[in-house]
Amino acid sequence: MSVLSQKTLNKDISLSGVGLHSGLAANIKIKPAEPNTGIVFKRVDIKQNNIVIPNVFNVSSAIFCTTISNEHGVSVSTIEHLMGAFYGAGIDNALVEINNQEVPILDGSAKIFIDEILKVGIKSSESPIKIIKIEKKIEFKDGKKVIFIEPSKISLDIDFELKYENKTIGNQRNSIKVYESDLTDIYNSRTFCLYEDVAKLKEMGLAKGGSLENAIVVKDDKVINENGLRNDKEFVNHKILDCMGDLYLAGYKIIGKLVCSQGGHKLTNQLLRKVFENKENYSILEIKEKTLPYTFVNKKHLRSIA
Repeated sequence: MSVLSQKTLNKDISLSGVGLHSGLAANIKIKPAEPNTGIVFKRVDIKQNNIVIPNVFNVSSAIFCTTISNEHGVSVSTIEHLMGAFYGAGIDNALVEINNQEVPILDGSAKIFIDEILKVGIKSSESPIKIIKIEKKIEFKDGKKVIFIEPSKISLDIDFELKYENKTIGNQRNSIKVYESDLTDIYNSRTFCLYEDVAKLKEMGLAKGGSLENAIVVKDDKVINENGLRNDKEFVNHKILDCMGDLYLAGYKIIGKLVCSQGGHKLTNQLLRKVFENKENYSILEIKEKTLPYTFVNKKHLRSIA
């Protein structure tokens, strides 16, 4: 299978679960889609104006999750884990039908999405992929939170750092190459929170569907989930998963190097908005040679389409 051709699913995937923040039950059906469709969400519980596109500028909220909305106010929230799974698995085109406002949290990671994608298989097309190539370093700061993206020759590198006063979480850092690294630990890493923040979240009308079945909860110096952590860097690895999902709202895969300290959904979205403010910051390119290994992707093999 060429890594440079557009891909979709072989068959439908159906999943059910509860929304982390809404607490509402939801069913999703992920369907194959034709080349150049992109990722599309469809609210099947609404009869009109029910298409919502995951796009940088359609993010209507980035507080504790990523929410996208269309011009009619129809929204889909907590899309980041599914989008991260699509990005890592190389899914360019899919229709996601959902009968409520929030994507089910499942186990709090992308593991189940990835398992189901691998179970049905991936179908490759004859259409070449498109990529976004970062041309200049772009940085965004918000107090102690810092994020920047800069040019890279052949890959998308994510270097992410967490800093928590809680000793169990503490300072964690990890870096991956999205197109080359084994992403198993990234997919398997669950969302997390501090025990003392649970009540605050519920007062805000959030985390209504949260439980130890779909989130890591840290109380003092202990993870209170029965089986503990899935990997040594699960906290920062989950942040990398979120970052992958949020980056896929660019519309295409990215060639660049991203470095982030203490960021999250909002900071990633603010960075991408800044990138797209100026066309000199990036190029949108189409692969001409479909069989070329991704490790040799460089400008002489690409044709600008923007």
